[in-house]
Amino acid sequence: MSNNVVNGKGAVAAPTAPVPISPDDLISQLRVLRDQIPNYQHLPVLDAKSIRRVAHVDVDFMQASFSAIGASDLVQVPVQRTPEDLRQELDVAGRWTQVADELRTMLEGVEGANLDRRYRLGLVALQAYTISRALVRKKENSALLPHVAEMKRLNKFGRKRKKAAAPAPQPSPTPESPAPVPTTPHA
Repeated sequence: MSNNVVNGKGAVAAPTAPVPISPDDLISQLRVLRDQIPNYQHLPVLDAKSIRRVAHVDVDFMQASFSAIGASDLVQVPVQRTPEDLRQELDVAGRWTQVADELRTMLEGVEGANLDRRYRLGLVALQAYTISRALVRKKENSALLPHVAEMKRLNKFGRKRKKAAAPAPQPSPTPESPAPVPTTPHA
């Protein structure tokens, strides 16, 4: 999407920089948009699974069935739909597929941007830890000692994982001999 502005004379003005949005404002706007989406719904997993196969019928097959509906009232009356109505709904479904693709792409971009933010924050935190560890070696920086101790306790980097203690081998059970079966004398 272009940020160029066209003035009344057809000339293109300088592009405008997009205004960053806060996460809270974006969530509010997304909820407003969600309320405007026709038939918006979350399907239970079993319901989605049960309709998925029919929902993915080949488009050419659908078009052929629409032609059959238009060719005979004997087909159109039971399905209670016109070919024009069905073709329009198919077009709308295709455009909503484009919306879903765009939303998936946007989600990936938001996740990527947030991963980068968290990387930068983590990098600064690790640098601060390394610097603080070096500084506490001198007495004049002893005020940092509790902070270094807390960072050391919370640090997951460079810490060797404790191996789970191997369970003591249990003695193998001795096979029990089958209980004797009482026999009765035959008369």
